[in-house]
Amino acid sequence: MAAGTYNFTLEQGATFNRILTLQENSSAMNLTGYSVASKFRATHDSGTVVGTFTCTISDAANGKITMSMTNSTTSAIEEGIYVYDLEITSSAGSVTRVLQGKVTVTPEVTR
Repeated sequence: MAAGTYNFTLEQGATFNRILTLQENSSAMNLTGYSVASKFRATHDSGTVVGTFTCTISDAANGKITMSMTNSTTSAIEEGIYVYDLEITSSAGSVTRVLQGKVTVTPEVTR
């Protein structure tokens, strides 16, 4: 499975929540026994993690993953454009990158 590309906006000071559905061969991928993780950085080779999404498998049988971040966490991130990926890990320890792209953090005005 090749990683898909999904670019999105993260609003400073706002609660972030996305529900993603992974598909394999045009059907929902069964994620039973998998874990999921996602981080973002300024560049691909940066040693500093700018943010870590809270990721959960919210409906394993139907391939649903929830990515979230609290408003207090998003408010601490500087505006800019970052890179991220989302990886799933099987119970056997096999890691697969399923999603990647850019996160644009827009500045908060009301604070």
